[in-house]
Amino acid sequence: MAKIDFSDIQGLVRFGYGRLKAAAFLLLEVADPAAARTWLAAAPVTTAEYLETPPRTALQVAISASGLRALGVEPEIVAMFPQPFLAGMAGEASRSRRLGDIGPNDPANWQWGRPEPHLLVLLYAEEGGLEAFAAEVAGADFERGFKVVRRLPTSTLRGREPFGFIDGISEPKIDWDESFTTDLHSRLDYANLLAPGEVVLGYANEYQEVTPRPLVDPDVPGADLLPEARDAAGRHDLGMNGSFLVLRQLQQDVRGFWRFVDAAAGHDPEKREALATAMVGRRRDGRPLIRDERRIPGGRADNNFTYDDDVDGLVCPVGAHIRRANPRTGDHPPGVRGFWAWLFSTLGFRRREDGLEGRHDLVASTRFHRLVRRGREYGSILPVEEALDPALGAGGAGEERGLHFICLCANLVRQFEFVQNAWIASARFDGLRGETDPLLGNREPLAGGTRTDGFSRPQVSGVTERARGLPAFVTVEGGAYFFLPGIRALRFIASRGG
Repeated sequence: MAKIDFSDIQGLVRFGYGRLKAAAFLLLEVADPAAARTWLAAAPVTTAEYLETPPRTALQVAISASGLRALGVEPEIVAMFPQPFLAGMAGEASRSRRLGDIGPNDPANWQWGRPEPHLLVLLYAEEGGLEAFAAEVAGADFERGFKVVRRLPTSTLRGREPFGFIDGISEPKIDWDESFTTDLHSRLDYANLLAPGEVVLGYANEYQEVTPRPLVDPDVPGADLLPEARDAAGRHDLGMNGSFLVLRQLQQDVRGFWRFVDAAAGHDPEKREALATAMVGRRRDGRPLIRDERRIPGGRADNNFTYDDDVDGLVCPVGAHIRRANPRTGDHPPGVRGFWAWLFSTLGFRRREDGLEGRHDLVASTRFHRLVRRGREYGSILPVEEALDPALGAGGAGEERGLHFICLCANLVRQFEFVQNAWIASARFDGLRGETDPLLGNREPLAGGTRTDGFSRPQVSGVTERARGLPAFVTVEGGAYFFLPGIRALRFIASRGG
């Protein structure tokens, strides 16, 4: 087991900086490579070390593939990074289709992201201290080295996303001590613990393997700045203690959401709240629709449940947003108990009970696709009553509201892109038909004209209630893939170009 070097890991991997309420994200273009490298070499990046006195500010730095090139990193080193990172989030039409970035979400319509920003600098501070911290960070080398393409502001909504629901509850707990088993087919049930290598490069992941990342030969100038690779003798690890960071600006139509839900509920406040809650999978105060008495390893009170006893979605609809984003499946379908059941499941035999014929086994094991989210909201809270007020008109004051979605992972395809494609954007998730994520779906019809604008709620009576004609409530306004390097890797990158 490799000991975790928190002093070489950027703090965002371990902490969400929740007590630092003020934040701004800077999208940068390299204007003067030499000055940019000088700033990077001395940037006071906050590490993942635990401090007795929490910091009052935090600085994190992430770099895109275009940014690595702009900073002067050798082409042969850049080429070692995974292809999705090199191509970029908006670099290939096939990737846009897989991510659901079509129609209004097409990158051609984005506010930013084409061309890809070179750097992402994340600033966090206590309330009232952000501007002073930003001025402190932006010294002469920063001013010469970078052009600020866009500043993404955030708001202090106290963990409540703009639709009005408490957010950020279902976060995996990273098993830094590696005390929980990662043996394949060994977790009968869901657990909220995640192997460090699912988030941090250079450590074992849930497959008991180390995710491929760029390794540098010892004769490369500056290679000694990097840690030695633990699984490749004689080479130095540029990826070690780093992670991949996904950033997407998701603009939310709060008025459109509540007005649709209100109309679909016949303007009945109780039914309106029930439909909205079913679409999300949690009540607005964060309480899940499902209450489970079982103890989930790594779970917290309001996150301590699975869907094993609700396969048909009678309590929490199968297509609810939180169920798509985290299906909470184990390595085996629900109900697998005992040796023979375990053996049959491992060998791939489908169970036939209640006429479902394998219906329980349609969703992949969750632990191989988890993400660590670190996003922040922007815009103000719009109370439901104001959202429904016809006097405000269709657009009201026109204030933009949404989420700067940020997630961290070690494998962009297996984690972020899989979740986005197979669970969020899929119209066939867990056996469903004709509906995508009720919050994030783009509502674009499938090939052949099949609609995706539905939402179904099975009832105990056997009748399924269906809402149809859902508009798109969320629009992608920008996005990019970044590499969040370890501290030593950041200094190595700053040493290039000479």
